[in-house]
Amino acid sequence: MPTFKLDNREIPFQPGDTIIRAAHRAGIDIPHYCWHPGLSVAANCRMCLVEVMPPPGRPALNLAVLAWDAEKQAYVDQKKPKLQPACQMTVTEGLDVRSDSSEHVERARSAVQELLLLNHPVDCPICDQAGECRLQDYWLEHQHAKKRMNDEPVHKPKAVVFGPTIVYDAERCIVCTRCVRFCDEVAKDPVLDVRQRGNLNEITVAPGRQLDHPYTLMTEYVCPVGALTATDFRFKARVWFLRSARTVCQGCATGCNAFLDYDPRNDTAYRHRPRENAAVNGYWMCDEGMLDYRRVHQYRVLKAKTGKEETTLSAALDRAADTLKGVSGENVAVVLSAQHSSEDNFAMARFARDVLGTTNVFLSGKPPGEGDSILRNADKNPNQRGMAGAAAGLPAKPIQDLPGLLESGQVKTVVALGADARDVPPPSLVPSSGLVVLATHAGTLTERATVLLPASSWAESDGTFVNAKGLAQESEQAFGPLGDSRPAWKLVAGLSVRLGKDLGFRKLADVRKAMTPEPPQSLRPIAPPSVGGAS
Repeated sequence: MPTFKLDNREIPFQPGDTIIRAAHRAGIDIPHYCWHPGLSVAANCRMCLVEVMPPPGRPALNLAVLAWDAEKQAYVDQKKPKLQPACQMTVTEGLDVRSDSSEHVERARSAVQELLLLNHPVDCPICDQAGECRLQDYWLEHQHAKKRMNDEPVHKPKAVVFGPTIVYDAERCIVCTRCVRFCDEVAKDPVLDVRQRGNLNEITVAPGRQLDHPYTLMTEYVCPVGALTATDFRFKARVWFLRSARTVCQGCATGCNAFLDYDPRNDTAYRHRPRENAAVNGYWMCDEGMLDYRRVHQYRVLKAKTGKEETTLSAALDRAADTLKGVSGENVAVVLSAQHSSEDNFAMARFARDVLGTTNVFLSGKPPGEGDSILRNADKNPNQRGMAGAAAGLPAKPIQDLPGLLESGQVKTVVALGADARDVPPPSLVPSSGLVVLATHAGTLTERATVLLPASSWAESDGTFVNAKGLAQESEQAFGPLGDSRPAWKLVAGLSVRLGKDLGFRKLADVRKAMTPEPPQSLRPIAPPSVGGAS
């Protein structure tokens, strides 16, 4: 691979790379505001200026400038090299570029930073971008000087509502146009533009429109300063208190890679933001996915129930075991869920086959929704393919086939993972002998459960999800189980023990080992415990 020099370091590059893209790929940060690897080049912030050394034997391209001479107390003529924007200049083999090692570059960056801050309000104490703002970071790195302008700054509109999810502060805006380019190039809805000129520039919404396409939160996310803020996160948390877990979006079958930001002091999730993966979602996420983190805390099942009465998890597992004891495999059905991880579904499939001795396995999940050609998939389940794969070897059928078996009396007892039953009318899913539900959220099945067991959400346990392309991706646990919930595979393991069979699932690694294509281990009968948790 060809290389070029950046501060005397050899950097490989691909044909067509710009200096900043090659540096970015090598893990080197060249300061920038307007450049984004997923957007077109604007080259308007000038923060990424670098010095390109002339080839041997050729004179440097210099500019005549006036510089202040402190000793003479006067401006004097000087020469300086013509700096180039790293985001725009294409790399060629053998190019010699100076970035951090050039005094001319350092002075230019300091000047650009000072220009951007001339009219910028000191909103840092109340700004949601504080702690993540490049204006703050680059002031420390490249300027670190007091403001010299004593004139009244230019005032612009503040707290302008752009749409249902975004608020705009024109005084904080550096007019990098990232938001404009994102709407035009990625969201395919050119609803934003720039009006006025010079220091009167500001972003505006097209007349008669509002910022309401399905990717509005990404327009806020690409903003490098605090000009655009999301109403969902606005004034909710300080980023330096938050920690991040590498997760997989649960909003649809695309399986966008994401970060779940949460406060470890109270186990509260505050936002979902994209994690780069060129093979899945690139740099982006849709609004549905970025707001899906709310379900970590909304409509949760956090207490076990027998009928309508809350009880302990241990007592509920005992009651569930009593419901399933002595039930013939022909008369019991097990429902898997495309809303749960492959590990949870695999544990349920093994429970059906090896503990209950049934092949009556059904597949459930959310009904289809709206999709598009960008990221949103019409399948609103994160693990449709993973659920089907977990049931390998069993003749799994859609849940729409279950009501007929219940009506005929062939199936009298149901064990269900998840609360979603697609488009099946709720009354047709009530078995005559008992309904045991392992659910994270309240829904169609939880309202009619004989025994309800609280299952942890994707944020509270590690899990694997297979997206629409068949790519298996791991989602990391952010914090521990909320309430009395436990990972669904652990509830299944505890229930199997109470029924006299041991699936051998003590930890997640045991489930994943069993998921590999190896001969199944023989199950040994054991005495069910009289007390204890789900494990």
